[in-house]
Amino acid sequence: MTAELVRGQNHPLDRTRVEIRVAAGGPVVAGVTLGDADGRLTGPEAVAHPGAPRRSGVEVPGRAAAEHRIAVDLDALPETVHRVGVLLALPGGPGAPATFGAAAAPSVAVTGPDGTALVRYTLTGLGPESAVVAVELYRRQGAWKVRAVGQGYEGGLPEMLRDQGLPQAAELAAEIERAVGSGQAHALPAPTPVATARAERPGAVPAAPPTGDRPSPAHRTTTDAPAASAHAPGTDPAAAPAPGAEAGAAPTPPDGTPLDYRHPRRRTTPEPPDPAPSPAPAPSAPADSPTRPGGSAPPERPPVPVAGDAVGWSMEERLYHQAWGMFEDLARSVAAYRSAADFARSRLETELDEALADPRHRLGTAADAARATARDRHATLLARARAALDRDLGQLTAESEVVEPALPPAFARWDSPVWQGHHVSRERPMALRLGDLHLPEAPDLRIPMLVRLPLERGLWIDSGPPAQAHGARPDPEREVGRRELGSALTDGPPDEAALRRLAMEGAVAIAARLLAVHPPGGFAVQVIDPAGDAAPALAPLVDSGVLPALPVPGARGVASVLDDLTRRVELMQMAVRHRAADALPADLDPADQLLIVHDFPYGFDDRALTRLRYLADEGPAVGVHLLIVADRAQAREHGPVLDPLWRSLLRLTPVPDAHLADPWVGHAWTYEPLLASKGSQVVRQTLERAAAARRLP
Repeated sequence: MTAELVRGQNHPLDRTRVEIRVAAGGPVVAGVTLGDADGRLTGPEAVAHPGAPRRSGVEVPGRAAAEHRIAVDLDALPETVHRVGVLLALPGGPGAPATFGAAAAPSVAVTGPDGTALVRYTLTGLGPESAVVAVELYRRQGAWKVRAVGQGYEGGLPEMLRDQGLPQAAELAAEIERAVGSGQAHALPAPTPVATARAERPGAVPAAPPTGDRPSPAHRTTTDAPAASAHAPGTDPAAAPAPGAEAGAAPTPPDGTPLDYRHPRRRTTPEPPDPAPSPAPAPSAPADSPTRPGGSAPPERPPVPVAGDAVGWSMEERLYHQAWGMFEDLARSVAAYRSAADFARSRLETELDEALADPRHRLGTAADAARATARDRHATLLARARAALDRDLGQLTAESEVVEPALPPAFARWDSPVWQGHHVSRERPMALRLGDLHLPEAPDLRIPMLVRLPLERGLWIDSGPPAQAHGARPDPEREVGRRELGSALTDGPPDEAALRRLAMEGAVAIAARLLAVHPPGGFAVQVIDPAGDAAPALAPLVDSGVLPALPVPGARGVASVLDDLTRRVELMQMAVRHRAADALPADLDPADQLLIVHDFPYGFDDRALTRLRYLADEGPAVGVHLLIVADRAQAREHGPVLDPLWRSLLRLTPVPDAHLADPWVGHAWTYEPLLASKGSQVVRQTLERAAAARRLP
């Protein structure tokens, strides 16, 4: 399955022959650096570039293009090579963007030789940089991993190569530029997106996503939509409507084609034609005539949503892809609306400035008419953008209403009926639902937040106060979300004790989900609670028998659990490295482990902190996963020593909070945790069934 990485995240590679596929919005130069254990380059021969496309174990394209395929054979690399960096640079030239911030965000996929995607990474957040290290394949303890880097350089190739310790950086950069310049006339531009409709049936094979766009699930087909892309972030401002357009007219791009606000990935009812007298329908025309009077086709109706309307080998995989597609569709629709609203606001300001530029015309009926006209244009643009957004939201809401009841337990909310008759699974699921996501423009539309299993990144439930407790402006939607959780919260903002209790209850709920969706004996839970004050939240785990007893408090309990898990990780690593799984000790539990650490870093000394960071880095690859419950603000007294740990974890919150950043279009998504309603026994019953299934022979 494909892993979507964010900057700084890594992922293990299970093969040594891979392809690195680059997709950008325009021609870019691709190259590869072969570094030692410290990432240093020994000389120009350690760089594969268009002027020297072949090095031992590596082959890169010989010209600038919008799409690249880089072949890498890790077994053929010299033994001194420990890091393989993929670099991208802008070729320059007339009309070409000078910085990555002025171009569409490039994306990189690490695939097998057959094209099977292993890892994807979209390089977002770039600005004045003209060269960037996109990803890095690196050797660690005899195994290869891939890391999403995204390190940009304003100084271009010379600065990038100099940063990697190459003395001849300027000379090599000039050589690369000459090689690219000699083949610039043959540079390959970005392909034009192909207009296709959404797959007609579940399982239909769609077209490939447009170059430079975020790799979307296979069931989301691409559509040629210049209107929506004209309002998308990072597009050419020349495509925006001119300020001098006629009042009331639709904004038009330079070629005169009216902008279409319809969502680019969904078939929707077309916009009505320009207002004009329509001929009266012929009396003899039947009611179900396939065409309207005048020979025009009837308006196309939105497709009826179907659960599992995506490609995949199983219904679970199709639903997973469909949920991701809903996330991307909502992100794209809201991005188009926000961009259109920003354009309308800037256009209004420009027209008002122009109307008041001449002091002789600042007063009188002419100035009043100009201001009224500008405001009318602004209102018209906003109304059109909002109508397009509402149309897309209506379709997404209809799709959510049929998808949500069809989700399996691993993807479902706690109030879903599937949990009432749930039996412990015999197969590992592909993903787990951690909560819901929504945006301010659609507060009632919830998108499932699904993460792939096994967890490649630890979790952190922040038990600290929400943002507005630090003086930030209150978010009305966050307050609504807290009122919806009124079953667990008292009136008003939650206090510190309530947040700590909710955070630990959320951790127990996640543990219950993991136990329920794995085969019996396939998952186990361990808990560190140095202060011993998490007993009420841990009661379902202890009462069901998942935990034999409450965790031992104090430093002794911390050291005991960390020592056992560290030993397990080291033994499992040796068994994997030497392919000797049969040699593992008989007392070693083969089940995946979830370590819940409550009230971190209370009770941790330097040795315990080192072991915990080791588990966070090395544990996921061998089935040891971390879930920390902590107040980040209180942990700051330990200084920057814990910063790498926090950055490696996925932050969750016990109450709704708009803190999850979308690296695709830059949205701040509101995360809403999955907590059972007050009085519900679903978590306790789920744990009891999981414990009973594990006791069966």
